[in-house]
Amino acid sequence: MPEPAAASSLTRHPSFVLFWCARTFTNGAYMMQGVAVGWQIYELTNDPFDLGLVGLAQFVPLVGFSLIIGQVADLFDRRLVVASCQLSKAVAALALAIGTARGALSRDAMLAILFVSGTARAFEIPTIHALLPGIVPARLLPRAIAASASAQQTAVICGPSLGGLLYMLSPTGVYATCTIVFIAASVLISLIHIAPRTEERKPISLETLFAGFRYIRSRPVLLGAISLDLFAVLLGGVTALLPIYARDILETGPWALGVLRSAPAVGALATSIVLARHAIGGAGHLMFAAVGMFGLASLAFGLSTSLVVSFLALMVYGASDAISVIIRQSLVQMRTPYEMLGRVLAVNSMFTGSSGSLGEFRAGAVAAALGAVPSALIGGFGTIAVMLIWMWAFPQLRRVDKLASDAEAGN
Repeated sequence: MPEPAAASSLTRHPSFVLFWCARTFTNGAYMMQGVAVGWQIYELTNDPFDLGLVGLAQFVPLVGFSLIIGQVADLFDRRLVVASCQLSKAVAALALAIGTARGALSRDAMLAILFVSGTARAFEIPTIHALLPGIVPARLLPRAIAASASAQQTAVICGPSLGGLLYMLSPTGVYATCTIVFIAASVLISLIHIAPRTEERKPISLETLFAGFRYIRSRPVLLGAISLDLFAVLLGGVTALLPIYARDILETGPWALGVLRSAPAVGALATSIVLARHAIGGAGHLMFAAVGMFGLASLAFGLSTSLVVSFLALMVYGASDAISVIIRQSLVQMRTPYEMLGRVLAVNSMFTGSSGSLGEFRAGAVAAALGAVPSALIGGFGTIAVMLIWMWAFPQLRRVDKLASDAEAGN
């Protein structure tokens, strides 16, 4: 790992700055695309269930390719993998732009394109996280993870709002802009310098394919953190409901959908900035408290009929989620050997990333059957129940104090 003596600031690492910008670009474009796709499909079919299918189309690659993703991240140059994923997402966005301009996009065609984009993102997420320990010194890693999360939230704030405004001007323009931004992110990633990897790279076998699963299962702290996030987001996610709330409950337009999509990131960004500057103490208790607050925020949003109240509830929702994500990512990256980080992060990504996509499907399906408000309320109560059960089932996670490696934590 690189360990420059004087480098106490993340901004003194040029590769981290490039990494931060690339994450901001790619996530911003993905969020812009998400707003456009959600509104376009809902206008096309007027069926909440189809909003759930959008999440499902992006969930399938995360699970279907999870074993291969980890191997690719550990066997090949991680920069090349991430850059290739950006180009694949650019091609998918271009297909959406051309199809929209010609008026030729059906629901099934959009879902097929989203599957391609979701596959690229499935390979990208664990691989780009696995880059980080090779870019900054180990002592700066928790702060780098928090700062990286701030890049995500900056993108989520700007992306949906810009996506909603651009969609009002030109739906085709949104997808064309995303195409350009994905290409720019690919270029930035290719310019990053990482620490050389000297470890032996084992050929693919059944042992290496399932190494990430075995490693997580053998460590209750990691298993508890990952599974807690999985079920909390699966039940408490409300992203798929935002087009319904914006149009039918709050009676607004695409601009409000963009604002609502940005609201969780406003809270998350503020939280990430604070955590990037300060060490986290009492990490286990803080993670459980954050999940409980996440559930309460889902309940508040579900009951809201005001744009302002909905925005504030989603801010708290995003801030709580950011705390949980940063603690989980820090635990995983600091307690996993660098040579198998790709495989462990692929498993982590499969569970936590798919929980968001599958959570969108759950929310959309329940909304189609019972309505948007019951869907949000059921999710909120379910999240709080999960938090209480996991506090009992994983006492090791509850007792975690400082974010440190297994050796430093005494495990």
